[in-house]
Amino acid sequence: MDDGAQQLNTSARLGEEIYELAVELFPIARSITGAGVRDTLRVLSRHLPIEVHEVATETPVFDWVIPKEWIIREAYIENELGNRIVDFRHSNLHVLNYSVPVDKMVSLADLKEHVFTIPEQPDLIPYRTSYYSERWGFCMPHNLLMSLPEGRYRVHIDSELRQGALTYGEYLHKGTSDREFLLTTHICHPSMANDNCSGLALLTVLAEELRARQTRYSYRFLFIPGTIGSLAWLAANEDKIPQIDHGLVVSCVGDSQGPTYKRSRRGDAFIDRAMAHVLSHLPGQSANVVDFSPYGYDERQFCSPGFNMPVGLFQRGAHGTFPQYHTSADDVDFIRAEHLAHSYDILTDVIDVVEEDWVPLNLSPKGEPQLGRRGLYAALGGLQASSHGAMPMLWVLNLADGSNSLLAMAERSGLSFADVAEAARLLREHGLLSAQ
Repeated sequence: MDDGAQQLNTSARLGEEIYELAVELFPIARSITGAGVRDTLRVLSRHLPIEVHEVATETPVFDWVIPKEWIIREAYIENELGNRIVDFRHSNLHVLNYSVPVDKMVSLADLKEHVFTIPEQPDLIPYRTSYYSERWGFCMPHNLLMSLPEGRYRVHIDSELRQGALTYGEYLHKGTSDREFLLTTHICHPSMANDNCSGLALLTVLAEELRARQTRYSYRFLFIPGTIGSLAWLAANEDKIPQIDHGLVVSCVGDSQGPTYKRSRRGDAFIDRAMAHVLSHLPGQSANVVDFSPYGYDERQFCSPGFNMPVGLFQRGAHGTFPQYHTSADDVDFIRAEHLAHSYDILTDVIDVVEEDWVPLNLSPKGEPQLGRRGLYAALGGLQASSHGAMPMLWVLNLADGSNSLLAMAERSGLSFADVAEAARLLREHGLLSAQ
């Protein structure tokens, strides 16, 4: 089996592994606090030695405060005959996330005041939350709500808001350097496969694979509740922020759209350039690279002006742009192993850029060195011994004045980073380059 076929087989295997883990995570009833987050971290901990952190209720985190912990045990709506209209056991999207408890009989008019639907998508259950405002509520398909006859309905939500903790998970893969690459994904969404079982599963498998690899950078993985979780981590780890050189928030990586990258607030950070370069060289596929905006996922917190970290957002379909977003249609049939594998490959390509970038210096800068007598034309691994095949080496030699890294050379030449890195490796082996 040649290297290309072996790589395809490995990619397909990893895609299936990521998909299977996402399917396992899908039924868990998650929120920004509570048992669902802990149950999810227990599943992920079978793959990684995750350090679990607990931040107590009422702990201040900058301008925010850790909320009470939400416990949900049971929820349903019954008609006067005792027939259940909706049941939390059938879909954990049926309950307004963070709903306070309720147990009473209400009229249909009163019920409608506490039910969320999507009239434009009348057969789907929406995902709705009320983290910081205490109220009770249900979610259901709009057609179901419209079909309910006049009468009395029992609304029952067995939940609790109590003193507890916010939980998040962290794993650090140590490299030869203390400089870090931060990869983070949100763990708070309940049963939605793309947003964000896909991100949780992909980063878990990626971290698991990195454990077998010696790296230059250290890689910090965070599995955190959205917004409040990133704020809690930042508040506890301000001393670590200066050593983070690159960062990505990862979510919605299992659908067929995109891929999409949102730049960091800086706009020209190394991670912005590396992601744009990798995406520009995807074979037969166009990708979206968009500028930073202060709306989205946890990149908003990492890129807030007080931190301004080099953290971008990687997705396939951007949040809010696909009709399944925040609905019951975001199920395990919506994501695919091949899309998860493709997202995984993109991230590993970016990691390769981070790991392999360096600044070379041409040791024979006056005119072109004679490549033929050194056998370098034939050494270019499958490329024809022609002027075109020599282009990566010619670009590297010409730009290796001690001011350009390999990524800068790839950007200027239009060649792939992999071709430029391979050319630089060969030139260095033959004594034509040194590291600046």
